[in-house]
Amino acid sequence: MAIEVRIPTILRTYTDGAKAVEGSGATLAELFADLETRHQGIQERIVDSGELRRFVNVYLNDEDVRFLAGISTELSDGDSVTILPAVAGGMV
Repeated sequence: MAIEVRIPTILRTYTDGAKAVEGSGATLAELFADLETRHQGIQERIVDSGELRRFVNVYLNDEDVRFLAGISTELSDGDSVTILPAVAGGMV
């Protein structure tokens, strides 16, 4: 099962600069474990104690996985996963 994972600039050091990589897994947790086998260190930047890190947003086909099943969200062949660092700030 092939799933495209879009990688933000800040994590591209783990993917040798690639903007997108392919992975596989029935859930997001399995996908991130699969990515870790080829891109060592990336999983710990996305997952902490079995949950998505607080300041990392993950989208499955443009839908925020926090409103689905989080790291247990099920995946299908051809899905697209986008990882984005959360952005904070505003006017003072």
